[in-house]
Amino acid sequence: MVTPRRRPQQNIKRGYKENVMRDYKEVRPTELEELGREQRAATFRATQIILLPFLFIEAVLGLRVVFKLIGVNTANPFATLLYSVTAFLVAPFAGLFGSPALGNMVLEISTIIAMIVYLLIAWGLERIVYVLFYRPRGPVSVRQTIVSDQAPQLVPVESTQTTVTKHTSV
Repeated sequence: MVTPRRRPQQNIKRGYKENVMRDYKEVRPTELEELGREQRAATFRATQIILLPFLFIEAVLGLRVVFKLIGVNTANPFATLLYSVTAFLVAPFAGLFGSPALGNMVLEISTIIAMIVYLLIAWGLERIVYVLFYRPRGPVSVRQTIVSDQAPQLVPVESTQTTVTKHTSV
């Protein structure tokens, strides 16, 4: 942050006054290393590692719902692979509801229920890891260096004053 103080100076050659910045003061803040930053980063990575497999499960189950809804040919190798991979994920919810059908198109409500349950499990595990291992942000140390320079064009004079202030941010 630069705080200018201006003094008018007469420009004799051109015959008019102009404002030339002669004195200035500069504040250079430097944030010091904060305690607990690595632990928060590790907690964030752990929650992402927990969520990644569940997001994959959600995507595969969502693809199954769409395939069943539009009546994809079951003889297709990709559709057969998808149905066989997701069969064990949907098995606990298979008998809960009926599946309305029209020709080859089927709305599998049990798969949608499975998606909701797996989403809630993922969210619960993520919250447990967050609550157990996350540390809130503590006070942040900021060092400010104030550089005051007088008449930089004529004689370079520099004086440095260092002050340390602590800011608490949440």
